[in-house]
Amino acid sequence: MTPQPTDNYMVTIAERLTSAYARITQAAKNNHRDEQTISLLAVSKTKPTADIISAYQHGQRLFGESYVQEAVEKVAALKDYNEIVWHFIGPIQSNKSALVAANFDWVQSVDRTKIAKRLNDQRPADKAPLNVLIQVNISLEEAKSGCHPDELMTLAEFISQCDNLCLRGVMAIPAKTDDSQLQLQYFEQLSACFDKLKAQYPQVDTLSMGMSNDVEAAIAAGSTMVRIGTDIFGQRN
Repeated sequence: MTPQPTDNYMVTIAERLTSAYARITQAAKNNHRDEQTISLLAVSKTKPTADIISAYQHGQRLFGESYVQEAVEKVAALKDYNEIVWHFIGPIQSNKSALVAANFDWVQSVDRTKIAKRLNDQRPADKAPLNVLIQVNISLEEAKSGCHPDELMTLAEFISQCDNLCLRGVMAIPAKTDDSQLQLQYFEQLSACFDKLKAQYPQVDTLSMGMSNDVEAAIAAGSTMVRIGTDIFGQRN
């Protein structure tokens, strides 16, 4: 039986979602952008299905997960909520790629040809091509996932030749910093990567950057999708 949200959850998550959308609207207005061009991905990793249902009942449809096994269980539990669009946003291990390929609509964290090939080969024949974003290590952190910016176009070319993948854009998780100028610099660098990709591949339309603590800077730099978790669902469990 699918778990149901409590009234408490509903009110809290509904209010937080409203606040998150208001934040996007204001940032768009401040930067003379159309708010309709910016999507909100609700990052629901570590959160129970009841929280996702609460957000869904308030109109949210895009949800992001990072842990494969946990996510697959949620996808199965919420299969009747068929308007949900599931995004995988975490690192992909080779031994979990088949589960990702079979259960998600989007993968935002493709950073090497090996993983792209596995996702392509393992995508079920009865499903539409898997929407893919290339994760770029824009702040060049040694311990962080993502391809080097110089490798972006080579990886994009490989993905574009995969019949079961659809290249849609780029994603990054820049280094955390209190320096607003550096923060904006990272976002502008990723935006330049996006523009370069879009010029070559007309279907590219998604620049995924910005989280709870830096939505405004991301939107100022051109983000078309912000990923918000904590500000909607509270601290991680």
